[in-house]
Amino acid sequence: MERTRIIQVLKSETHGHGVLIKGWVRTRRDSRDVIFLEVNDGSCLDNIQVIIGEEMMKRPDLAQVSTGASVAVRGTLVESPAKGQKYEIRAGEVEVYGLADPESYPLQKKKHSFEFLREISHLRPRTNTFGAVFRIRNAMAMAIHSFFQEKGFLYVHTPIITASDCEGAGEMFNVTMLDLEKMKITGGKADFAEDFFGKKTSLTVSGQLEGELLALSLGDIYTFGPTFRAENSNTSRHLSEFWMVEPEMAFAVLDDDIRLAEEFIKRIFSLCLEKCGDDMAFFDSRIQPGIIKNLESIIRQDFEVVTYTEAVGILEKSGSAFEFPVGWGLDLQSEHERYLTENHFERPVFVIDYPREIKAFYMKLNDDEKTVRAMDLLVPGVGEIIGGSEREDRYDVLLRRMKDSGLDPDEYWWYLDSRRYGSAPHAGFGLGFERAIQYVTGMQNIRDVIPFPRTPRNAAF
Repeated sequence: MERTRIIQVLKSETHGHGVLIKGWVRTRRDSRDVIFLEVNDGSCLDNIQVIIGEEMMKRPDLAQVSTGASVAVRGTLVESPAKGQKYEIRAGEVEVYGLADPESYPLQKKKHSFEFLREISHLRPRTNTFGAVFRIRNAMAMAIHSFFQEKGFLYVHTPIITASDCEGAGEMFNVTMLDLEKMKITGGKADFAEDFFGKKTSLTVSGQLEGELLALSLGDIYTFGPTFRAENSNTSRHLSEFWMVEPEMAFAVLDDDIRLAEEFIKRIFSLCLEKCGDDMAFFDSRIQPGIIKNLESIIRQDFEVVTYTEAVGILEKSGSAFEFPVGWGLDLQSEHERYLTENHFERPVFVIDYPREIKAFYMKLNDDEKTVRAMDLLVPGVGEIIGGSEREDRYDVLLRRMKDSGLDPDEYWWYLDSRRYGSAPHAGFGLGFERAIQYVTGMQNIRDVIPFPRTPRNAAF
């Protein structure tokens, strides 16, 4: 008999047929002549109740089954007389795969703090909250792929190990085979010519630059993979390893980028609500009341577009006592972004045309020579969720911008070649996958939307 997932059982409209369920015991309750097991296989929030009759109660292995044990149950699906459940399984056969010591198993039936659960990230997916998080993570990943595939974008893979710094911030993890301990003892200096790749290399902070090269050869592409930032920010919004979605459109300008970003965010939110209704209802009731209404509001609203200069003017005239100063040339902080979306426009907002000094070298310079064709999508409750731009496609301007940013053009000869040979307008954006999941679920800490978080001084599991 083929294994049946619990979510399939709960959606079934017929009973009386045989099923095979494999999962983990959430609770056990014994009466005089029957054992009640609540089993969950990770496919949904709900458990299935298993009724084990008197004929099996004396089995030594079943006597040891407790919360956390893994079992296979073969039996008959019957209507349940108990309140709150449609069906239960009358067990005909029970196989015990693995026991869990009730004295040491940390996930007993009680409330656990998220801080504690981070310490046992290897077990926390068995809880309701984290099972729901990771099912939504899966649904959003599939939504991202389906969105771009349906639009004809090509899914490409860009390097994880790189010799270039896309953002120019220098916050990169070095990758080396050099004997650092020996150098520390002898006082020697690193000779990267002797290293594995023959030069200094790091983990990528973005696949964008390589993505641009592929877009300028293949048309519209997208990347979706891990990126790394050696930024010592131990906050609820920062990870050292996280996933990025980065589409790049050939023969596109900033307006095309804005249209794609709005359609994209509405689509993945819609598919998440459609595919994960029960899990989203859980987050709406247990984590952040109103989260479903908020997502539905974003999906049906038209987004606002405002220039950075206009946004600064709005903030300066707001009369609000912001913690961080507001002024032309200063980057917008989360409190500023939230004021724009929640208080002023009361909807998502694209802020465009930022000062060149606070944006990356690859963003296209406007005719005023002061601003670049950048765009950030701000949403209520969080602030920035997407950042993008039209890329600088003029060789001479890009070369000048690199030098102004302190980058060595010789290190980016390959990137400059894309502007020397058949350059074309192109644009793209980046979405931090974990921040999007945070927004959809209402989870307050970004460490709780990735299975095994990597943060400063933490690389467990």
